[in-house]
Amino acid sequence: MYYVAHRLFAAHDRALAARLAQRIADKTGPENVFLPFCDTNEEALVAKVKGRHLFKLDVERLGRLTSMVAVLHGPSLDDGVCMEMGYAYALGVPVIVMTSDFQTYSLTATGPRFDFPDPLVQAASTGVIRVARLAGQPTVDTPKTRFEIFADRNENQVDRALDAAVEGLLAPSAQRPATASLRDRTEQCAFMELSPYLAGQGDLAALAHDAGYAVRVPDRFIASDPVTAARHDLAEALASDILVADVSGPETPPRAALLIGTAAARGIRIAAYHPRPTFTHADGREPNWRNLMIQYAAAHLTHAAALDDWLRS
Repeated sequence: MYYVAHRLFAAHDRALAARLAQRIADKTGPENVFLPFCDTNEEALVAKVKGRHLFKLDVERLGRLTSMVAVLHGPSLDDGVCMEMGYAYALGVPVIVMTSDFQTYSLTATGPRFDFPDPLVQAASTGVIRVARLAGQPTVDTPKTRFEIFADRNENQVDRALDAAVEGLLAPSAQRPATASLRDRTEQCAFMELSPYLAGQGDLAALAHDAGYAVRVPDRFIASDPVTAARHDLAEALASDILVADVSGPETPPRAALLIGTAAARGIRIAAYHPRPTFTHADGREPNWRNLMIQYAAAHLTHAAALDDWLRS
């Protein structure tokens, strides 16, 4: 099963994912491709608790896929796609990421560059397909305005990205990632993925320590090689007994979403700490605090006392 992970909430994103799914289906057969929203019939689906039902449908597909292609663009990455990427990574499933973002990123002005704002995303992928530059001006027989020409160049860029993504997904070299094995530890370990938006979060780590956990925190933001350090962070998270991910901010941080996916796939207990909840709304669906994939994969805790109780339970 080939799984196309994509941003769901804008028509152009869904259309792009459908074009990608069709290209994969042309090569492998339509029965071998799963396209969220389309194949869960989300718009027409009626369920008592629609968000939870959609979560179960997606997790069932995630549990039996053979490969994933994830569409990610721009500095603000979709939390649902990142969660699905993490889930696939933890199961040892190859993940090809497609982007037409022309930016690269670094933690310092002159530091090593990587493809996404957080090197964790690159570390969890089998390969990244980047088509960052516009295609050349097409040859046309009829006159076109500069806006039509610009639109054509962007469409051609997207077509090149889609073709390259399918080629990368189906290539024999698209091997399963080397995921971490759970290590034997005599101590109970907690991996703490804290928010980039809030200060003073040492208190959360202190709660975990006081509850008897050895606390592990990310290294990638201070490392000279952020991508290698990100792989180590993934290994630490997968070797821990619990994950505490602060999902505060204007959206769930993509890095927290990805780690929630890895922990969910391995059955690791997850706390999503969210002291100032915000909600999303869609027709026929219960209000979700952010992304439904994260809502139903984790315990939702809104204050430190609740986190303390959860850590000691």
